Amino acid sequence: MSRKQVFQFREAARRMPAKVPLEARTAGDWQELYGRFGEAEAQQQAGRCLDCGNPYCEARCPVHNYIPNWLQLVQEGRLEEAAALCHETNPLPEMCGRVCPQDRLCEGACTLHEDFGAVTIGAVEKYIVDTAFARGWRPDLSKVVPSGRRVAVVGAGPAGLACADRLARAGVAATVYDRYEQIGGLLQFGIPAFKLDKQVIATRRAVLEGMGIAFRLGVEVGRDLPLQALLDGYDAVFLGLGAYRYTDGGLPGQDLAGVLPALPFLVQNGRIVTGADPRGRPVAGWETAVALPDLRGRRVLVLGGGDTGMDCVRSAVRLGAAEVTCAYRRDEANMPGSAREVANAREEGVRFLFQRQPLAIVDDGTGAVAGVRLQQTRLGAPDARGRRSAEPVPGSEEVVAADVVIIAFGFAPTLPDWLAAAGVEAGPGGRLAVGGPGRLPYQTTHPRLFAGGDCVRGADLVVTAVQEGRDAAASIVRALRGVRPVPAALAPA
Repeated sequence: MSRKQVFQFREAARRMPAKVPLEARTAGDWQELYGRFGEAEAQQQAGRCLDCGNPYCEARCPVHNYIPNWLQLVQEGRLEEAAALCHETNPLPEMCGRVCPQDRLCEGACTLHEDFGAVTIGAVEKYIVDTAFARGWRPDLSKVVPSGRRVAVVGAGPAGLACADRLARAGVAATVYDRYEQIGGLLQFGIPAFKLDKQVIATRRAVLEGMGIAFRLGVEVGRDLPLQALLDGYDAVFLGLGAYRYTDGGLPGQDLAGVLPALPFLVQNGRIVTGADPRGRPVAGWETAVALPDLRGRRVLVLGGGDTGMDCVRSAVRLGAAEVTCAYRRDEANMPGSAREVANAREEGVRFLFQRQPLAIVDDGTGAVAGVRLQQTRLGAPDARGRRSAEPVPGSEEVVAADVVIIAFGFAPTLPDWLAAAGVEAGPGGRLAVGGPGRLPYQTTHPRLFAGGDCVRGADLVVTAVQEGRDAAASIVRALRGVRPVPAALAPA
């Protein structure tokens, strides 16, 4: 390498693509916050990589992307090769480039992170795939030999899409079923458009269909279509069911008018923003669609400090709330959410109340929310996950006024009755049990049913769901070796 290449990190500072102006965001602009690099910008930022020989960025990435390799290809202008290399490890790289908390993963592990600013890995990944697709590049399946095997994928979220991609590359015909009217799961409806432009998902659908993957949307397995029909029509079934069981914390007053669970709030708002009928098909896991209150001019208090909480506070800003507050029981350093998302929320005017434990939601006397009773906390010993526990401080209670309260304590999976009836077992917290003695990785207690993503791990990152869908496909392909294909074909729903 020349001196200029080696020391480019000194000569070129870390920078992100330009952001949507603050006044537009607070006025209700839902376009992606960060723009896109041009070729020169992407090459400059990619050239900051040290190629340090022991790539901590790659090790920290759940799908173990070949990050230094495709950064070098970008620097050399070999875009199509970079796109192909991105797809070798990650079936959905343009999604992860947008929604991954890079500050906690690859960029947080970058050797340059502390002193010079990490390489902008996520933004370059987004540039690679977006630009390659725009130029007409598509995954090359010309050498794939059809196996004659067929697999049904239940759930068109990141785990299901990743699984279908890898099955297609192995010559296995994949059909994806989903209860929603569009693919993506929470990528489509749960993640706000200011983080993920929904046209990106439409482009990925076209790419997947070009790979031979079929979609049967608006079909809920277990209700519209029995599991046995899939077992009769396919050689195996992958379950990417997600995690939709609401964790409410058991707070007194949580049934008051103006209290919303985070996920239905985001899903229904996502439908409104994308033009879908907000009174259409109910949100998964709830009997009826959630009616969204008008937030204009109102005080919104979000309980919870994860990425879902950040999505809620930043959505509330765009929906015209007069005041948006986030209360979290630990300090900022112990928040599970992305530091970059917290910084963006703060920039957009969100107020943070750290070390506050919610005790109850206060009634205004008419059955509606008046506020939340909070108690200050102090940090105690680390819990099982290494985060310091929050201990209440006696005599420190206060009521924070609010017109709308959004509870973002997280979501958990649950074992559907139709899966339990098929002999599938669940482990702690309703997570589907996979792997173990006598079973392949991601194989459930039913030999022809495999599972991955949030229904196995519990609510987690998009990239971990992608990794599990990808790796589950490898187990399915292994299981299909030597297995005679099922001759019956399942007619399109």
